[in-house]
Amino acid sequence: MSYAMAAALQAAVWQRLVTDAGLAAIVGDAVHDAMPAGPVPETYVILGPEEVRDASDRDGAGAEHRFVVSVVSTAAGFRRAKQAAAAVSERLEGAELVLARGRLVGLWFHRAVARRLDNGAARRIDLTFRARTEA
Repeated sequence: MSYAMAAALQAAVWQRLVTDAGLAAIVGDAVHDAMPAGPVPETYVILGPEEVRDASDRDGAGAEHRFVVSVVSTAAGFRRAKQAAAAVSERLEGAELVLARGRLVGLWFHRAVARRLDNGAARRIDLTFRARTEA
């Protein structure tokens, strides 16, 4: 197994999202890999936790990454959050990302969970993706 490609995968995912005009039309430049300091935008995207498992085979080291990209919004209803979540999903699912280290074999949507936060004042959609990397 190799966790060595985790940072490169995260950087490539972040780059894909921050350079996408469709997602920017919904969230502006509010794509983060850590909670933004100070006041947060009405709707933002944040890279979240990941779980990595060995996917090595006889040809070499590899890993399966399951990572979360979250959309959080205080806009009324789920519409804005779902628009942003759909844009994230469309930009990542099947994307052919170039990694600074290793190689991305594939990137797939796995699942999404939408819920209300703060007694209904905010919405959060956690999108989980599965990626296969190899050294």
